[in-house]
Amino acid sequence: MTSEFELRTSSVLITGGTGSFGKTMLRDLLDKGCPEVRILSRDEEKQDMLRTTLRHANVRYYIGDIRDRDSVERVMSGVDCVFHAAALKQVPSCEFFPIEAVRTNILGSENVIRSAVDQNVRSVVCLSTDKAVLPVNTMGMSKAMMEKLAQAQARAIGSDAVTTVSMVRYGNVMYSRGSVIPLFIRQIKAGEPITVTEPKMTRFLMPLRDSVALVHHAFNYARQGDLFIRKAAASTIKDLVTALLELFDVPNHPVEEIGWRHAEKLYETLATAQELTQSEDMGDYYRIRMDERDLNYKAYFSEGEHETVHHEDYHSHNTQRLNVEGVKALLLSLPEVQAELAAWNAEA
Repeated sequence: MTSEFELRTSSVLITGGTGSFGKTMLRDLLDKGCPEVRILSRDEEKQDMLRTTLRHANVRYYIGDIRDRDSVERVMSGVDCVFHAAALKQVPSCEFFPIEAVRTNILGSENVIRSAVDQNVRSVVCLSTDKAVLPVNTMGMSKAMMEKLAQAQARAIGSDAVTTVSMVRYGNVMYSRGSVIPLFIRQIKAGEPITVTEPKMTRFLMPLRDSVALVHHAFNYARQGDLFIRKAAASTIKDLVTALLELFDVPNHPVEEIGWRHAEKLYETLATAQELTQSEDMGDYYRIRMDERDLNYKAYFSEGEHETVHHEDYHSHNTQRLNVEGVKALLLSLPEVQAELAAWNAEA
Protein backbone atom coordinates (compact mmCIF):
# COMPACT_ATOMS: atom_id res chain seq x y z
CA MET A 1 0.00 0.00 0.00
CA THR A 2 1.29 3.44 -0.96
CA SER A 3 0.71 6.35 1.39
CA GLU A 4 -0.10 9.98 0.77
CA PHE A 5 3.24 10.83 2.36
CA GLU A 6 4.96 9.02 -0.50
CA LEU A 7 2.97 11.11 -2.99
CA ARG A 8 4.62 14.18 -1.53
CA THR A 9 8.01 12.77 -2.45
CA SER A 10 7.04 11.17 -5.76
CA SER A 11 7.30 11.88 -9.44
CA VAL A 12 3.79 11.48 -10.85
CA LEU A 13 2.73 11.10 -14.48
CA ILE A 14 -0.77 12.02 -15.64
CA THR A 15 -1.62 10.82 -19.13
CA GLY A 16 -4.27 13.01 -20.70
CA GLY A 17 -3.21 15.62 -18.19
CA THR A 18 -4.82 18.59 -19.97
CA GLY A 19 -8.34 17.14 -19.68
CA SER A 20 -10.88 18.01 -16.99
CA PHE A 21 -9.78 15.26 -14.63
CA GLY A 22 -6.08 15.73 -15.40
CA LYS A 23 -6.08 19.42 -14.55
CA THR A 24 -8.03 18.88 -11.32
CA MET A 25 -5.71 16.04 -10.33
CA LEU A 26 -2.68 18.18 -11.18
CA ARG A 27 -3.76 21.04 -8.90
CA ASP A 28 -4.58 18.60 -6.13
CA LEU A 29 -1.12 17.01 -6.35
CA LEU A 30 0.58 20.41 -6.32
CA ASP A 31 -1.49 21.43 -3.28
CA LYS A 32 -0.25 18.27 -1.55
CA GLY A 33 3.36 19.26 -2.27
CA CYS A 34 4.16 16.76 -5.01
CA PRO A 35 7.67 17.69 -6.24
CA GLU A 36 7.17 16.70 -9.89
CA VAL A 37 4.08 16.15 -12.02
CA ARG A 38 4.54 15.17 -15.65
CA ILE A 39 1.79 15.92 -18.13
CA LEU A 40 1.58 13.78 -21.27
CA SER A 41 -0.89 14.77 -23.97
CA ARG A 42 -0.99 15.38 -27.70
CA ASP A 43 -2.75 18.77 -27.65
CA GLU A 44 -0.06 21.44 -27.65
CA GLU A 45 -2.60 24.29 -27.49
CA LYS A 46 -4.09 23.00 -24.22
CA GLN A 47 -0.62 22.36 -22.85
CA ASP A 48 0.45 25.89 -23.69
CA MET A 49 -2.68 27.33 -22.08
CA LEU A 50 -2.14 25.28 -18.94
CA ARG A 51 1.54 26.16 -18.77
CA THR A 52 0.96 29.90 -19.15
CA THR A 53 -1.93 30.04 -16.67
CA LEU A 54 -0.52 27.70 -14.03
CA ARG A 55 3.17 28.77 -14.12
CA HIS A 56 4.36 26.17 -11.63
CA ALA A 57 7.97 24.99 -11.48
CA ASN A 58 6.99 21.46 -10.41
CA VAL A 59 5.13 20.68 -13.63
CA ARG A 60 6.84 19.24 -16.71
CA TYR A 61 5.06 19.01 -20.06
CA TYR A 62 5.53 16.30 -22.68
CA ILE A 63 3.97 16.35 -26.13
CA GLY A 64 3.21 12.79 -27.16
CA ASP A 65 0.56 10.18 -27.82
CA ILE A 66 -0.06 7.03 -25.79
CA ARG A 67 -0.58 5.22 -29.11
CA ASP A 68 3.16 5.63 -29.66
CA ARG A 69 5.21 3.43 -27.33
CA ASP A 70 8.29 5.66 -27.75
CA SER A 71 6.31 8.68 -26.50
CA VAL A 72 5.29 6.75 -23.43
CA GLU A 73 8.78 5.38 -22.78
CA ARG A 74 10.33 8.86 -22.88
CA VAL A 75 8.01 10.27 -20.22
CA MET A 76 7.86 7.13 -18.04
CA SER A 77 11.54 6.96 -17.07
CA GLY A 78 11.99 7.85 -13.38
CA VAL A 79 8.27 8.03 -12.61
CA ASP A 80 6.93 6.64 -9.31
CA CYS A 81 3.19 6.74 -9.99
CA VAL A 82 0.97 6.93 -13.07
CA PHE A 83 -2.61 8.16 -13.29
CA HIS A 84 -3.77 6.96 -16.69
CA ALA A 85 -6.57 9.27 -17.83
CA ALA A 86 -5.84 9.62 -21.58
CA ALA A 87 -8.76 8.27 -23.60
CA LEU A 88 -11.35 8.90 -26.26
CA LYS A 89 -14.40 9.49 -24.07
CA GLN A 90 -17.21 10.71 -26.31
CA VAL A 91 -19.79 8.02 -27.08
CA PRO A 92 -20.76 9.37 -30.56
CA SER A 93 -17.20 9.88 -31.83
CA CYS A 94 -16.15 6.40 -30.67
CA GLU A 95 -19.31 4.94 -32.22
CA PHE A 96 -18.57 6.37 -35.65
CA PHE A 97 -14.79 5.88 -35.49
CA PRO A 98 -14.44 2.67 -33.47
CA ILE A 99 -10.92 1.83 -34.63
CA GLU A 100 -9.72 5.12 -33.14
CA ALA A 101 -11.16 4.05 -29.77
CA VAL A 102 -9.31 0.75 -30.12
CA ARG A 103 -6.02 2.52 -30.86
CA THR A 104 -6.27 4.92 -27.93
CA ASN A 105 -8.31 3.21 -25.23
CA ILE A 106 -7.00 -0.34 -25.75
CA LEU A 107 -3.64 -0.32 -27.51
CA GLY A 108 -2.61 3.01 -25.97
CA SER A 109 -3.48 1.74 -22.51
CA GLU A 110 -1.43 -1.38 -23.18
CA ASN A 111 1.54 0.87 -23.96
CA VAL A 112 1.10 2.78 -20.70
CA ILE A 113 0.68 -0.30 -18.49
CA ARG A 114 3.53 -2.32 -20.03
CA SER A 115 5.89 0.65 -20.01
CA ALA A 116 5.11 1.32 -16.34
CA VAL A 117 5.87 -2.30 -15.44
CA ASP A 118 9.09 -2.27 -17.50
CA GLN A 119 10.20 0.96 -15.77
CA ASN A 120 9.39 -0.34 -12.26
CA VAL A 121 6.77 2.32 -11.57
CA ARG A 122 5.31 1.65 -8.12
CA SER A 123 1.64 2.26 -8.88
CA VAL A 124 -0.49 2.58 -12.02
CA VAL A 125 -4.13 3.65 -11.61
CA CYS A 126 -6.19 3.32 -14.81
CA LEU A 127 -9.37 5.37 -15.12
CA SER A 128 -12.44 3.55 -16.42
CA THR A 129 -16.14 4.31 -16.70
CA ASP A 130 -19.56 2.89 -15.85
CA LYS A 131 -20.05 2.45 -19.60
CA ALA A 132 -17.53 -0.42 -19.43
CA VAL A 133 -20.08 -2.47 -17.46
CA LEU A 134 -22.42 -4.49 -19.70
CA PRO A 135 -21.26 -2.26 -22.59
CA VAL A 136 -23.49 -1.45 -25.55
CA ASN A 137 -21.30 1.16 -27.25
CA THR A 138 -17.76 1.30 -28.60
CA MET A 139 -16.49 3.61 -25.91
CA GLY A 140 -17.71 1.29 -23.18
CA MET A 141 -16.40 -1.80 -24.96
CA SER A 142 -12.96 -0.26 -25.41
CA LYS A 143 -12.84 0.74 -21.75
CA ALA A 144 -13.93 -2.76 -20.73
CA MET A 145 -11.02 -4.10 -22.76
CA MET A 146 -8.71 -1.65 -21.00
CA GLU A 147 -9.84 -3.10 -17.68
CA LYS A 148 -9.15 -6.62 -18.96
CA LEU A 149 -5.67 -5.59 -20.14
CA ALA A 150 -4.87 -4.06 -16.77
CA GLN A 151 -6.04 -7.15 -14.89
CA ALA A 152 -4.20 -9.50 -17.26
CA GLN A 153 -0.99 -7.58 -16.64
CA ALA A 154 -1.62 -7.55 -12.87
CA ARG A 155 -2.26 -11.29 -12.91
CA ALA A 156 0.87 -11.94 -14.95
CA ILE A 157 3.28 -9.97 -12.72
CA GLY A 158 1.74 -11.17 -9.45
CA SER A 159 1.33 -9.66 -6.02
CA ASP A 160 5.06 -9.53 -5.27
CA ALA A 161 5.87 -7.28 -8.26
CA VAL A 162 7.33 -3.80 -7.83
CA THR A 163 4.40 -2.33 -9.78
CA THR A 164 0.80 -2.39 -8.54
CA VAL A 165 -1.76 -2.10 -11.34
CA SER A 166 -5.26 -1.02 -10.31
CA MET A 167 -8.34 0.60 -11.80
CA VAL A 168 -11.12 2.98 -10.84
CA ARG A 169 -14.55 3.12 -12.42
CA TYR A 170 -16.95 6.04 -12.11
CA GLY A 171 -20.03 7.55 -13.69
CA ASN A 172 -20.62 10.96 -15.21
CA VAL A 173 -18.17 13.54 -13.88
CA MET A 174 -20.08 16.76 -13.44
CA TYR A 175 -18.95 19.70 -15.56
CA SER A 176 -16.23 17.70 -17.27
CA ARG A 177 -15.43 18.55 -20.87
CA GLY A 178 -18.14 17.30 -23.22
CA SER A 179 -20.65 16.56 -20.45
CA VAL A 180 -24.25 17.75 -20.49
CA ILE A 181 -24.12 20.33 -17.67
CA PRO A 182 -21.88 22.86 -19.47
CA LEU A 183 -23.88 22.16 -22.65
CA PHE A 184 -27.19 22.91 -20.94
CA ILE A 185 -25.78 26.08 -19.36
CA ARG A 186 -24.47 27.30 -22.75
CA GLN A 187 -27.90 26.68 -24.26
CA ILE A 188 -29.60 28.61 -21.45
CA LYS A 189 -27.23 31.56 -21.85
CA ALA A 190 -27.59 31.56 -25.65
CA GLY A 191 -31.39 31.45 -25.44
CA GLU A 192 -31.42 28.13 -27.32
CA PRO A 193 -33.65 25.18 -26.41
CA ILE A 194 -32.07 22.68 -24.03
CA THR A 195 -31.67 19.47 -26.02
CA VAL A 196 -32.59 16.35 -24.07
CA THR A 197 -32.45 12.79 -25.37
CA GLU A 198 -34.75 10.93 -22.94
CA PRO A 199 -35.95 12.72 -19.76
CA LYS A 200 -36.35 9.43 -17.84
CA MET A 201 -32.71 8.44 -18.28
CA THR A 202 -30.78 8.29 -15.03
CA ARG A 203 -27.09 9.01 -14.65
CA PHE A 204 -24.66 8.91 -11.74
CA LEU A 205 -23.54 12.40 -10.69
CA MET A 206 -19.99 12.75 -9.41
CA PRO A 207 -18.18 16.06 -8.83
CA LEU A 208 -14.61 16.22 -10.09
CA ARG A 209 -13.40 16.40 -6.49
CA ASP A 210 -14.91 12.97 -5.83
CA SER A 211 -13.26 11.46 -8.89
CA VAL A 212 -9.90 12.74 -7.65
CA ALA A 213 -10.62 11.32 -4.17
CA LEU A 214 -11.44 7.96 -5.77
CA VAL A 215 -8.09 7.86 -7.56
CA HIS A 216 -6.26 8.78 -4.35
CA HIS A 217 -8.13 5.98 -2.59
CA ALA A 218 -6.93 3.51 -5.22
CA PHE A 219 -3.38 4.82 -4.96
CA ASN A 220 -3.41 4.44 -1.19
CA TYR A 221 -5.17 1.08 -0.82
CA ALA A 222 -4.81 -0.90 -4.05
CA ARG A 223 -3.66 -4.47 -4.11
CA GLN A 224 -2.63 -6.08 -7.38
CA GLY A 225 -5.51 -5.96 -9.89
CA ASP A 226 -8.04 -4.21 -7.65
CA LEU A 227 -10.87 -2.18 -9.15
CA PHE A 228 -12.46 0.58 -7.05
CA ILE A 229 -15.78 2.33 -7.46
CA ARG A 230 -17.16 5.20 -5.40
CA LYS A 231 -20.76 5.04 -4.33
CA ALA A 232 -22.61 7.90 -5.99
CA ALA A 233 -26.06 9.41 -6.20
CA ALA A 234 -27.98 9.76 -9.47
CA SER A 235 -30.80 11.74 -10.97
CA THR A 236 -33.01 11.71 -14.00
CA ILE A 237 -32.09 13.98 -16.89
CA LYS A 238 -35.46 15.70 -16.38
CA ASP A 239 -34.63 16.61 -12.77
CA LEU A 240 -31.16 17.80 -13.78
CA VAL A 241 -32.66 20.14 -16.38
CA THR A 242 -35.31 21.39 -13.93
CA ALA A 243 -32.62 22.10 -11.33
CA LEU A 244 -30.62 24.18 -13.80
CA LEU A 245 -33.68 26.11 -14.97
CA GLU A 246 -34.52 26.97 -11.36
CA LEU A 247 -30.95 27.97 -10.50
CA PHE A 248 -30.78 30.29 -13.51
CA ASP A 249 -34.34 31.48 -12.83
CA VAL A 250 -35.61 30.69 -16.33
CA PRO A 251 -38.49 28.28 -15.60
CA ASN A 252 -40.06 28.80 -19.04
CA HIS A 253 -36.90 28.17 -21.06
CA PRO A 254 -37.72 25.77 -23.91
CA VAL A 255 -36.66 22.13 -23.66
CA GLU A 256 -36.51 20.01 -26.81
CA GLU A 257 -36.53 16.20 -26.80
CA ILE A 258 -34.25 15.06 -29.63
CA GLY A 259 -34.46 11.31 -29.08
CA TRP A 260 -31.89 8.71 -28.18
CA ARG A 261 -28.38 9.02 -29.54
CA HIS A 262 -26.47 6.05 -30.88
CA ALA A 263 -25.85 3.31 -28.28
CA GLU A 264 -27.26 5.08 -25.23
CA LYS A 265 -28.63 3.29 -22.17
CA LEU A 266 -31.63 4.15 -20.03
CA TYR A 267 -29.39 3.78 -16.97
CA GLU A 268 -25.71 3.12 -16.31
CA THR A 269 -24.21 0.35 -14.17
CA LEU A 270 -21.16 0.80 -11.94
CA ALA A 271 -20.84 -2.84 -10.83
CA THR A 272 -22.53 -6.09 -11.79
CA ALA A 273 -24.04 -8.48 -9.27
CA GLN A 274 -21.27 -10.95 -10.04
CA GLU A 275 -18.58 -8.35 -9.33
CA LEU A 276 -20.22 -7.41 -6.05
CA THR A 277 -20.01 -11.03 -4.85
CA GLN A 278 -16.22 -10.61 -4.82
CA SER A 279 -16.17 -7.07 -3.48
CA GLU A 280 -15.28 -5.44 -0.18
CA ASP A 281 -17.48 -2.63 1.14
CA MET A 282 -15.12 0.16 2.23
CA GLY A 283 -17.75 2.71 3.26
CA ASP A 284 -17.81 5.26 0.46
CA TYR A 285 -16.11 2.80 -1.88
CA TYR A 286 -16.26 -0.77 -3.13
CA ARG A 287 -13.08 -2.71 -3.74
CA ILE A 288 -13.68 -5.36 -6.43
CA ARG A 289 -11.01 -8.02 -6.19
CA MET A 290 -9.37 -9.50 -9.24
CA ASP A 291 -10.05 -13.14 -10.09
CA GLU A 292 -6.55 -14.57 -9.72
CA ARG A 293 -7.22 -17.91 -11.45
CA ASP A 294 -5.23 -18.74 -14.57
CA LEU A 295 -6.08 -20.92 -17.57
CA ASN A 296 -5.64 -24.09 -15.53
CA TYR A 297 -9.23 -24.56 -14.34
CA LYS A 298 -8.85 -28.19 -13.29
CA ALA A 299 -8.47 -27.29 -9.64
CA TYR A 300 -11.80 -25.46 -9.71
CA PHE A 301 -13.94 -28.22 -11.19
CA SER A 302 -14.16 -30.29 -8.00
CA GLU A 303 -14.23 -27.47 -5.49
CA GLY A 304 -16.06 -24.19 -5.43
CA GLU A 305 -18.02 -21.80 -3.31
CA HIS A 306 -20.83 -23.61 -1.52
CA GLU A 307 -22.46 -20.43 -0.28
CA THR A 308 -23.39 -17.59 -2.59
CA VAL A 309 -24.28 -14.07 -1.53
CA HIS A 310 -27.03 -12.75 -3.78
CA HIS A 311 -26.64 -9.20 -5.07
CA GLU A 312 -28.17 -7.11 -7.81
CA ASP A 313 -26.34 -4.85 -10.21
CA TYR A 314 -25.42 -1.46 -8.76
CA HIS A 315 -26.79 1.06 -11.26
CA SER A 316 -28.18 4.56 -11.57
CA HIS A 317 -31.78 3.33 -11.29
CA ASN A 318 -31.31 1.70 -7.87
CA THR A 319 -28.75 3.97 -6.19
CA GLN A 320 -29.70 7.02 -4.11
CA ARG A 321 -31.97 9.12 -6.32
CA LEU A 322 -31.63 12.89 -5.90
CA ASN A 323 -34.73 15.05 -6.28
CA VAL A 324 -34.59 18.51 -7.85
CA GLU A 325 -33.53 20.17 -4.59
CA GLY A 326 -30.80 17.60 -4.09
CA VAL A 327 -29.48 18.15 -7.61
CA LYS A 328 -29.50 21.93 -7.07
CA ALA A 329 -27.49 21.57 -3.87
CA LEU A 330 -24.94 19.38 -5.66
CA LEU A 331 -24.72 21.79 -8.60
CA LEU A 332 -24.18 24.73 -6.25
CA SER A 333 -21.19 22.93 -4.73
CA LEU A 334 -19.37 23.06 -8.09
CA PRO A 335 -17.06 26.09 -8.53
CA GLU A 336 -17.77 26.12 -12.26
CA VAL A 337 -21.53 26.42 -11.74
CA GLN A 338 -20.98 29.10 -9.08
CA ALA A 339 -18.94 31.10 -11.60
CA GLU A 340 -21.55 30.64 -14.34
CA LEU A 341 -24.32 31.81 -12.01
CA ALA A 342 -22.31 34.81 -10.84
CA ALA A 343 -21.68 35.89 -14.44
CA TRP A 344 -25.34 35.31 -15.36
CA ASN A 345 -26.64 37.33 -12.43
CA ALA A 346 -24.16 40.13 -13.09
CA GLU A 347 -25.55 40.52 -16.61
CA ALA A 348 -29.18 40.43 -15.46
